[in-house]
Amino acid sequence: MNTKSTIIKAGLAILIASSFIACKPYKYAESDKEYKRLAKGFSKTIAAMPPLNQQIDSLSQPVDFVGTVNMSMRKANYVMIHHTAQDSTAQTLRTFTLKGPATSSHYVIGRDGKVYQMVNDYLRAQHAGVGKWGSVTDMNSSSIGIEMDNNGTTDPWTEAQINSLLTVLGSLKKKYSIPTANFIGHADYAPGRKNDPKNFPWETLAKKGFGYWYDANLEPAPENFDAVAGLRIIGYNIANLPNAINAFKIHFVQDDAQNKTLTERDRAIIYNLVKKYQ
Repeated sequence: MNTKSTIIKAGLAILIASSFIACKPYKYAESDKEYKRLAKGFSKTIAAMPPLNQQIDSLSQPVDFVGTVNMSMRKANYVMIHHTAQDSTAQTLRTFTLKGPATSSHYVIGRDGKVYQMVNDYLRAQHAGVGKWGSVTDMNSSSIGIEMDNNGTTDPWTEAQINSLLTVLGSLKKKYSIPTANFIGHADYAPGRKNDPKNFPWETLAKKGFGYWYDANLEPAPENFDAVAGLRIIGYNIANLPNAINAFKIHFVQDDAQNKTLTERDRAIIYNLVKKYQ
């Protein structure tokens, strides 16, 4: 076989391989198409003048619409962190591109540190569900959800994953002026219903300005200090106190997370934190 023939055959092989790769189906094409369709519908709703379905009933005079020049997009005021409770990033991406589970998140971060965005920051993802943090009862409408690829039982948190998370949080905090106190976990918002993220390095995040942590040298809480009221000040829903204590410990006292009663150490931690959250 001459050299020219060999070169031609090699070129054809490369061309065929390239064509195969180019034609290889993108597995998220259908969900991307549906995302685009939904977003287009949202844009029409926003652009409508006067606004659609915002009539005010029972007024003696009709409402006139006059467009202002002073407005902007709504933005998130909280970030909520989750663990996926699944076995891989691919499994989570699959779950979030199916209508059946009806759940989603703005970002998914893999064990290898790879970051996937699934919802525009300005749109509402369905990640928080029923719960309460402070006075907020619809966290989906006021937060950005971040799912960390972790099965919630045996998986360690990888350095690459946490480093990517810190980078994402830094960008979000700066872009949307999110207060330090407003970086929370799913368990904080939904005590008793959710326990994620488990065994999470919250202290590492707090050192970077994402949430608060208690001081290393704790002073005992005063005898008259109301630790239950302190939990409420931090943000916990104390309607079911054992669940609130459990959620608090999942976040701040992980070596005693199964104990649903407050110890003197817990009271000292709460006392220390209250001074930061107030």
